[in-house]
Amino acid sequence: MEEYGLSEAGYRFHTGSEEGCFGAFERAVENKEWLVVPLWKPQFLHHKYKIREVIEPKGLLGIVDRAVLLLREDRSKQFTSEQLAKLDSLRFSNEIIAELDYKVCREVQELDAVTREWLEER
Repeated sequence: MEEYGLSEAGYRFHTGSEEGCFGAFERAVENKEWLVVPLWKPQFLHHKYKIREVIEPKGLLGIVDRAVLLLREDRSKQFTSEQLAKLDSLRFSNEIIAELDYKVCREVQELDAVTREWLEER
């Protein structure tokens, strides 16, 4: 806030929960109000809303995240080589993860069902 002079321009920073942040964003959109929210990708709000990213040239907020699949080495023994090959072939984008996240977080679909449906489509 201080680094960019935002406090002097009248902006305020409110600390809160993730759900509080998401709710504030959705209410602002519904009320057609301006709002600056520190969001990240992948994240479910990007699935429903066209969110303009703020250009942050000083790099204070870090880099753009990307979606990757991780598997703990000790858990890999629970899978067959064919299953591991299938997992290795999966490619995710922030858009895919945002859509899946939206189904779970806002449409309240079961994570396993959403995952199964997505995998069956591939």
